[in-house]
Amino acid sequence: MKIEELKPAMKKAASKRVGRGIGSGLGKTSGRGQKGQKARTGGGVRRGFEGGQTPLYRRLPKRGFNNFNAKTYTEVTLTMLNKSKATDVTAETLLEEGIIGKVNDGIVVLATGNLDKKLNVKANRFTNTAKEKIEALGGKAEVI
Repeated sequence: MKIEELKPAMKKAASKRVGRGIGSGLGKTSGRGQKGQKARTGGGVRRGFEGGQTPLYRRLPKRGFNNFNAKTYTEVTLTMLNKSKATDVTAETLLEEGIIGKVNDGIVVLATGNLDKKLNVKANRFTNTAKEKIEALGGKAEVI
């Protein structure tokens, strides 16, 4: 940055001083117009209000079911486990190595791909085939 590239700082607009006499241009009704709900103190309508008509969010049918107890697991495949340098693999080690982006409610190991080395894996869930493949190479599949 050079001195000739500098620009003046943005000016901060002064706040409107309403109700300070007719000569200010914002006296008497203070820019709120004449009467009505929006002219009153605390006036205005809530979000989604349609003047007493049944609002759109109540007219539309509700669909489906959202299970608030559902757990979201991060899926880890055996191919992804091959990339790990650690022998004791946990969600934290996978996160540190950048193999997974984030641990939601835990990790689930899927049997996609093949495992090339002996690993001790700690996860929340394993598929049966993944557990068999890990243990076939002499590793451990431990549920935490």
